[in-house]
Amino acid sequence: MSLCAADPLFLERVLPLVDYLEVDPEVVAELHGGRPRIQPRALELVAEAARRVPIIVHGTGLSIGSHGGYSDAYLRLLDELLTVATPAWHSEHLGYTEVDGEFLGTMLTLPRTRQAADMVCERVADIQARYPFPFLLENIIRLLPDERAEYSEAGFLNAIVRSTGCGLLLDIYNLECDAHNNGFDIPRFLDELDLDAVREFHLACGQESDGLLLDVHIHETRDCTLALARDVGARAPRLACVNFELLKDALLWMGLDGLEQELRRLRGALLS
Repeated sequence: MSLCAADPLFLERVLPLVDYLEVDPEVVAELHGGRPRIQPRALELVAEAARRVPIIVHGTGLSIGSHGGYSDAYLRLLDELLTVATPAWHSEHLGYTEVDGEFLGTMLTLPRTRQAADMVCERVADIQARYPFPFLLENIIRLLPDERAEYSEAGFLNAIVRSTGCGLLLDIYNLECDAHNNGFDIPRFLDELDLDAVREFHLACGQESDGLLLDVHIHETRDCTLALARDVGARAPRLACVNFELLKDALLWMGLDGLEQELRRLRGALLS
């Protein structure tokens, strides 16, 4: 379960239902003098949660694929978080959110070229040297037409894993979005992917707009997503965590009762 609200009641209701709590440093940060800092109360709550369940960290702002370099501001937030908790692992999306210092307002996939793979591998190695716990990369959905590639989708991930030893975070709903939007062949991808590298799944559900499935986390997990997670999980021997993602704004309509119901549903379906 992702920490989507720095709220004591949220933690009291959620922690008894989960084995891990995932924290996004940017979600619990706010601007101070133009610089993002994690809210002191959020640090207290993360420290409290870490005494009860293992913490994992998932970022959205590292922008590991930006040609000008990844975000130092995000790493400063991660460093702040590490003053109160040591995560079991941390993860980030394999994509980029900035170009020439300008925020795109979304996240885009990288060209699957040897040059891009080498760039990512060098940055992963830097991050692995900086932090003494595992680092995972997550697949993201493709929003733009695919470019000429030197690797398949799975081959690109496999090349980075082989070079760096990093793990993978497999977003099951993202696979479904790409299949719906772009004709992505999920079975072929999974047959080629190094499933031994997968440590974590993400489950979520967004919405459809103009015929496109969008990667926004505002609904309960669809039955088809859950079925795919069960099938892939049986083939991923090192899978340690299945994480349900929900935007904090979705709690306004789902409520904590609805969230508890969804977590119980997912646990029952995945552990049965």
